[in-house]
Amino acid sequence: MTKTSLMLGTALSLGLALPAGAETLNLYTWADSISPDLIQKFEKDTGITVNVSSYTSNEDALTKLQSGASGYDLVTPSQHFVKIMIDQGLLEDIDAADMPAFSNLEDKWKHQWWDPKNDYSIPVAYGTAGFAVNRTLYKGPVDSWKILFEPGADLKGKIGMMGAPDEVVSAAEIYLGVPFCTEDKAEMKKVYDLLKAQKPAVATYSSDNISNSLAGGEVAAHFWWDGEELKARTEGAPVEYAMPKEGLVGWLDSFVVPKGAEHVAAAKKFIDFMSTTENATEQANFYSHASPMKIDPAKAKYTPQNAPEIFPSVPVKFAQACSPAAQDLVTKVWTDLLQ
Repeated sequence: MTKTSLMLGTALSLGLALPAGAETLNLYTWADSISPDLIQKFEKDTGITVNVSSYTSNEDALTKLQSGASGYDLVTPSQHFVKIMIDQGLLEDIDAADMPAFSNLEDKWKHQWWDPKNDYSIPVAYGTAGFAVNRTLYKGPVDSWKILFEPGADLKGKIGMMGAPDEVVSAAEIYLGVPFCTEDKAEMKKVYDLLKAQKPAVATYSSDNISNSLAGGEVAAHFWWDGEELKARTEGAPVEYAMPKEGLVGWLDSFVVPKGAEHVAAAKKFIDFMSTTENATEQANFYSHASPMKIDPAKAKYTPQNAPEIFPSVPVKFAQACSPAAQDLVTKVWTDLLQ
């Protein structure tokens, strides 16, 4: 789900004055997640200038929208955060089910629990969160979360974890058999105890520059996203994505329009543009994550044969939108862990 600030927009990046009345689109998304070529193509086709800024966690995106007056027209949160944003009244009803984009969406992603009437969101990418290892530094198996959460001597002090609790806590719950979004303090104590015991083996809690950290040998294993590992591996890094038998954490990111957005029409144009078969295929090839849109198999860069990372062979459990009580327990686990 990559995750460094990026600013695009031809006129703005060149320091040129925009003509009076020129349309703009302010996109807030996962870092390096949208194809620059597609953005340039959209700008050329529509005359709309796209400004892109980025985040590295769903929590950051939610906080920005909760603060109000974000200035963004389009955001790409994961499924459980889409649900939270809808429930908190943070999104515009864009009648997504009536948009051309919706007709190119694979049926299995329609009318899901986070947006059952498809009023607010159009999916853009999906995948998993797991962990990867540097095969130059670590030669052992990668078939269980035990390797990361209860590491042997060969990984002590050589583990990197994400800098936010969202997917890390979910992965720990999968490993321990703890239900997602539990309000049981005793169950969450198990999660805390596991992460606390792991902490001496962790070199860093960060979601930034994971590719450089892992491929460069600063750590031997790192919690990571499937497509980011795939991109690094195909570029020659000695990395491998784990397929833990207990399962992986699933995510699906969607385009949503923040409440009060200034350029709703431009946002919907961009969603429809990105969702055509041609452009969805190009986007999937760039991003190295699976597309929820119907894409062109003849032009798809990745297949189960050359990209097993994004075609997992183990169970995938999608993160849920938790109750306030359950979310408070997640926050407490993380806050106490990092003290």
